[in-house]
Amino acid sequence: MPDSAASNPFGHSITSDDIVDTLSFFDDWEDRYKYIIDLGRELPAMPEALHTEERKIRGCQSQVWIDTRLEDGKLQLAVDSDAFIVKGLLGVVLAAYNDKTPADVLAFDVDAYFEQLDLLRHLSPTRGNGLRAMVARIREIAAAAG
Repeated sequence: MPDSAASNPFGHSITSDDIVDTLSFFDDWEDRYKYIIDLGRELPAMPEALHTEERKIRGCQSQVWIDTRLEDGKLQLAVDSDAFIVKGLLGVVLAAYNDKTPADVLAFDVDAYFEQLDLLRHLSPTRGNGLRAMVARIREIAAAAG
């Protein structure tokens, strides 16, 4: 995996609080979706070699891959998807989880975060299930690393 700590703004210059604040400025969901898609464009590229079956997330409508490593006691996450909106949702998740200790990942109230964003109500059921599958996989990795 490339030096994700240095190249990944999520969890550094883009935090979960930043996303909550920014999304609150938009009055309609069309603008919120555009912002979420823009977040996906800020994800560092994930090398094709990491698009493996072991890294693939089951339960997602789109193809999604997550690669992790523990660096200085913190999870460094690399992610990718074949869908623009899903890349943006991965950015939303990474803002909360990337460059955090496994204990911080497990302690983070992701349900409250999604509630603040009013996110799940505005996603299709299959996208919502995929989002929950992404979160579950990252929490699984954090539990194993902790």
